[in-house]
Amino acid sequence: MEDDDSVKGDDNKLLNNNSHNNNTIKTVDGDSEDGEATEKQPLSKRQKKKLLKQQKWEEERDLRKQRRKDRKQQRRLQRQIDRQENEGEDQSRARKRLRREVTPASLRLVVDCSFDDLMLTKDVHKLHKQIQRCYAENRRASRPVQFYLTSLGGQLKQSMDEKDKGWINWKDISIKLEHYSEVLAKEDVVYLTSDSPNVLTELDHKKAYVIGGLVDHNHHKGVTLERAQDQGICHAQLPLSSFVQMNSRKVLAVNHVFEIILAYVEQGSWRDAFFSVLPPRKGAKAVARDPGGDDPREDGREDRAEGRSDLDAPPSTDK
Repeated sequence: MEDDDSVKGDDNKLLNNNSHNNNTIKTVDGDSEDGEATEKQPLSKRQKKKLLKQQKWEEERDLRKQRRKDRKQQRRLQRQIDRQENEGEDQSRARKRLRREVTPASLRLVVDCSFDDLMLTKDVHKLHKQIQRCYAENRRASRPVQFYLTSLGGQLKQSMDEKDKGWINWKDISIKLEHYSEVLAKEDVVYLTSDSPNVLTELDHKKAYVIGGLVDHNHHKGVTLERAQDQGICHAQLPLSSFVQMNSRKVLAVNHVFEIILAYVEQGSWRDAFFSVLPPRKGAKAVARDPGGDDPREDGREDRAEGRSDLDAPPSTDK
């Protein structure tokens, strides 16, 4: 009997152990199934939104970097613009201060624009630019001359109206539609032309010196001298050959003649005036000085032993 009871006890223990093991296995399997269910659970709207935002942030990383570079470049450019504007204002104030210190000269300088019919349209545009240069140089000169523009009309006026409408507001200049002979006294006029046999040695500030407003590439040689002779007025050429050797012809542009006279009025030296204005393409070289001394014409002085200048003689009427 005791043996049977012991056997039954052992069987009960075995059954209890198996039951415990089965319960343990079920618990583990249940946990695994719950984990898989949790992993397969769909994302909420907030989670999806956050995930999309993160993906977009990563995708636009390079774009944001480029935008930062662009903003930096724009700030740099803006600083440069501001700096240039400030410098421009400083220069403008400096020019205004200089303008208060100028001493206007009494000498009159005239650009004769009566050659409109002798020029091509492209040459008229070139003359327009040369006149602009004359105006600008005279405005910034320390001793500005009395600037006249006469016989304005035709193609030249049309070019100025189309390309430089502000010319009607130009200051310190007398712009006339009339010919210079209707504006100036005949005895005061000296026509500057490279074809004249007369050579200037100095400038008379009581005179009005006329520059022919003609750009023709030497197609109308001698026309300015002919007109001066027809009108019976004095004529002369600048003393270019006395101070300068050039590789090219000695006919100068309107603005070059204008600027040379401005420089002479300020400096009092033909040599300095020529070499401060003539462009390098002219190949200008200084004429060797007389070893016996300085040329008296260099500073505008002349030998007055005979008491007259080159312009005292009546102008020639030969054609």
